[in-house]
Amino acid sequence: MTTPYSSNPLQAVVDDACEWALAHGMVLKSGPDSARHCAFSLAPIAIQASLFERLKAAVPLFARLIHGISEDSAFLQTVLDPMSKADPFFGHLLELHRRIHGSAEKPRHAPRRPLLMMRTDFMDDREQGPRVIEFNGIAAGMGPFGQRVHELHHYLNAHWPDAFTQWADAPEGALAENRAIEQMALAVAQVAKRVRDQSGEAGPARFLMVVQEQEDNVYDQRLLTEALQALGVRTLRRTFRELHGALGSGPDQRLMLEGEGGIDAVYLRAGYQYSDYCAMDLDEQRCCQALTDTRVFIERHNVAVNATVGQQLATSKTLQMWISQASDQQLQQWGLSADEVNEVKALMVPMLPISAERIAWFGQSADPAQWVLKNQGEGGGHCLFGPAILPRLQQMATEEYDAWALMWRLHPHERERPALAIRGAVAQPVANLVSELGLFTVHFDGEAMNENGGYCGYLIRSKPATANEGGVHSGEGMLDSLTLLD
Repeated sequence: MTTPYSSNPLQAVVDDACEWALAHGMVLKSGPDSARHCAFSLAPIAIQASLFERLKAAVPLFARLIHGISEDSAFLQTVLDPMSKADPFFGHLLELHRRIHGSAEKPRHAPRRPLLMMRTDFMDDREQGPRVIEFNGIAAGMGPFGQRVHELHHYLNAHWPDAFTQWADAPEGALAENRAIEQMALAVAQVAKRVRDQSGEAGPARFLMVVQEQEDNVYDQRLLTEALQALGVRTLRRTFRELHGALGSGPDQRLMLEGEGGIDAVYLRAGYQYSDYCAMDLDEQRCCQALTDTRVFIERHNVAVNATVGQQLATSKTLQMWISQASDQQLQQWGLSADEVNEVKALMVPMLPISAERIAWFGQSADPAQWVLKNQGEGGGHCLFGPAILPRLQQMATEEYDAWALMWRLHPHERERPALAIRGAVAQPVANLVSELGLFTVHFDGEAMNENGGYCGYLIRSKPATANEGGVHSGEGMLDSLTLLD
């Protein structure tokens, strides 16, 4: 068992790093008037520069594919109908989708403009190489924290070179640039100003962030909004409850907010769970309906939206499984070339649907250590591993099957050298650190919003190899950055 590192001379470095994190907004809210720094690694992990470039080139392909799927309403409704009957929340989302787009037989035009701000998460498996873990199409946050921890590591390398060299995975490597805040802000500002100009309305573009009530992950959001403000965009924060009854319609299906005028871009950092649509002051039987009506109302207007209901459905685990099993011809229908389809398929993890036959096979022949059981939930706490899988499968009612999938479990490379994890201002060595790499893209109406194909920075989350939950917000994960090796 490891012991705290508080008596080590490195404590001065740790204290300085924690103060830097607090001063630069790399924090989570811990009370009405207090915050704590995010967990972070004292020095970055190493990655081959060629692999990093490959993934940066691949994520625009995934974004184009997800955009195509999310805008194909008939396809979404057909493929997801079985899963929607097994997962009540996604059943509700699919019903919202039908209200917005109509049915396959009677389609309806939805004037909202799809703004796809997506994070594609990878792990570099020891044997298979890099593979996609999941797509995040709604509340795809922590890009700003990814830039901040990169800047922290740059600071530590300059001011505490001995400690940085001691704990870096590869001290000889070059820090990988991460400008997620600026690049995402530039992309979103460009979108918002374009919508504003097309509306003919005067004044600065308006960006509305829909947030959860009393959440603690607010500083990551504020780093993005501050960058937008510096670009001349007026930023607003509202919950679904605050928007209920405050939205209206202007000329040419313009979305209007009481007291503000026309809204140009909407970014949902809420809406991926039932609780986001609950309001304590509304009747329990109608509060979810009232607040989901607000989401439908937004999409019935000429405004840039992330995430549209279609985008949220297209980044579900069921669609991820469908992509992993699809033929080349099926994937090419959304505009990808044969070579691009080959690259997409090469980076997907094998996934299997649940059935009675699959459960019997799993109990008789499968190695539980090689699989993960996933439901449709976002964030941590929605996966089962190893010996926990079979009992859950055997308890599963038939009507639940389509809400779950088996994914081949990845075993990423462990860091070559021990890392120093900083959590609660206490340092602790970790000998077996593994990392998950998330890459951000921004597309509007299918168009990449910069010259990099839409790529807008990265997020590294590292954790001990023995930990199943690697979230920074909830789990044993920590913020990290990259060093590039030739």
